[in-house]
Amino acid sequence: MAASMKQMSLIVSFLGVVSFVLGVLAENKKPAAGIPVTGLNGASVTCKYPADRTVVLGYLSVAFLVASTVVGYLSLFYPYKGKSIPQGVLFKHTTFTVFFNISLFTAGLAAALLLWPTITEQLHLTHNVHHDVNYECPTAKTGLLGGGAFLSLDSSLLWLIALMLAGNAREDFFEEESNGVEKGEYGTASSDNYYDADSGLKESS
Repeated sequence: MAASMKQMSLIVSFLGVVSFVLGVLAENKKPAAGIPVTGLNGASVTCKYPADRTVVLGYLSVAFLVASTVVGYLSLFYPYKGKSIPQGVLFKHTTFTVFFNISLFTAGLAAALLLWPTITEQLHLTHNVHHDVNYECPTAKTGLLGGGAFLSLDSSLLWLIALMLAGNAREDFFEEESNGVEKGEYGTASSDNYYDADSGLKESS
């Protein structure tokens, strides 16, 4: 079944909202710090962290962000109602080009802000034995996941604006194409007959 522009916009919005919610949850579930436990030899510290779902939630948020970005990108060039439009036509519109680039940039920045603390947190949880007895068992930097979550939501909204601009460009393109065909047909029909000034009769060419 062919998708409509409204369905595409709903999918992009849904994926963006889910990514935002998961990112916020990842930020809220992140512990402030782990508990350092000194080893028996007194030369190492093992960090004990409470139950931490930050890593899973962070990666899920990134996954939904990527899905939202892919669907948002494809929705701009999808052949709605079986009618496709050349990409070059869309990029001739300055406003569309600007929002397209901003959407890509925002999605990339959101992915970076979500991945950085998620990977850092995973490293903290995996490599939890340290030979520095003064190690304080930190967790990933606070605020990055939340910022990434908001940028993920912003990215989906920007894709919707780009989709709206693409829709306007499509309407203009097909309207001009239709007008061009009609003018061509009229010109052909009018050239089939001509008026003979000598006989005063209209004759077929």
